[in-house]
Amino acid sequence: MLERTRHLTAYLTIKELTGEHNGYSVIELCRLGGVSRAAYYKWLNHTDSPNDALNKRIAERIESMHTEHPDMGYRRLRDALEHDEDICVNEKRVLRICRKKKIQSIVKGRHNCCTKPASDPAYVAENILNREFGAERPNEKWVTDVTEFKYGVGTEKAGKIYLSAIIDLCDKRPVSYIISDHNDNPLVFDTFDYAIKENPDVHPLFHSDRGYQYTSNDFRQRIVKAGMRQSMSRVARCIDNGPMEGFWGLMKREMYYTKKYAAKEGLIAAIHDYMNYYTNKRVQRKLEILTPTEYHKKMMLAA
Repeated sequence: MLERTRHLTAYLTIKELTGEHNGYSVIELCRLGGVSRAAYYKWLNHTDSPNDALNKRIAERIESMHTEHPDMGYRRLRDALEHDEDICVNEKRVLRICRKKKIQSIVKGRHNCCTKPASDPAYVAENILNREFGAERPNEKWVTDVTEFKYGVGTEKAGKIYLSAIIDLCDKRPVSYIISDHNDNPLVFDTFDYAIKENPDVHPLFHSDRGYQYTSNDFRQRIVKAGMRQSMSRVARCIDNGPMEGFWGLMKREMYYTKKYAAKEGLIAAIHDYMNYYTNKRVQRKLEILTPTEYHKKMMLAA
């Protein structure tokens, strides 16, 4: 590898010094560079093969995608190449190019939950979902949760905002989401109401943890009115709501942990941008290399 790199450097130097305005002797420069004249002219007159040209195209697109989304590993890069560029290659090829270009995904952090359990719940549902996270059709199973984000840098006191979201387990799309300064009943209730408004006449199984909002009488009345069944995780069993916890972790690794947000407005804008990216641009292997929106449309047509 070092030998090839040294020769390439010599070839490029010789080419530059023998340009139209320099006039140095190729023979002398080859001797000084420790390469043969035949080898230099072979390199100079080389024409890229279709395979070489494809590798260059892949490398250019990978560098561009990595700049925009440094969290993307080689598997996601391969899937994005297929979905966005119609370039179908295997993972090993993308990995080789990533290593050659020294492209590596960022180190990922850990998500911590912010749900407030109810001290005196008015209603507690059984864990009907029971970790059966698959769904054959849209609006069959919805999961929900609330998470927090902090903003403020340096000596300024950090503020908090809260994000409540509902995710469909079939197509992984965010059915609805609401951002608020407060982790309270209106945050959760508004998220649910908006989901029903955008998806009238659906009756999914609705799963959450035992946060105080979800165990309240007011929320229970909403569930009954919507004709849904309610399911809740067991105490201290985060994995019972695994897809929702996984979504929060994914989101924060990709748009939050590696960045600092000085102002609330900037953080809110970043959340909206990410939700749009995740829903309409981020392909997933579990969705047949489609985005949640594309997979939702496909499943609705098949219904």
